[in-house]
Amino acid sequence: QVQLVESGGGLVQAGGFLRLSCAASRVTSSTYAMGWFRQAPGKEREFVAAITWTAGLTYYSDSVKGRFTISRDNVKNTMYLQMNNLKPEDTAVYYCAARKRGGISSRQTGYDYWGQGTQVTVSS
Repeated sequence: QVQLVESGGGLVQAGGFLRLSCAASRVTSSTYAMGWFRQAPGKEREFVAAITWTAGLTYYSDSVKGRFTISRDNVKNTMYLQMNNLKPEDTAVYYCAARKRGGISSRQTGYDYWGQGTQVTVSS
């Protein structure tokens, strides 16, 4: 079973940057894609970005496109989310997720494993 551990969250001022990491243990060739989601207080969890594990194909939500970059290091079994030009509305708990099935998904139900989350707070 894949285990995911996020790190890199924190408090940053608007316009600043953070890099989140997601360390994945027991990643195998059956792990087709991984993604980042976030959940702000009082809101539903929403898709942020996803990447296919082998080819590195990426997909972003419109709200972060051009500011966030998703990447992965297959040797280290780690996925990253570089977040630039952060805005107060980016404040949320960020979760990483792994998908066993083919294709790429922006739906929570499209992922089979989840991390515990890391808090990102952007002050204005």
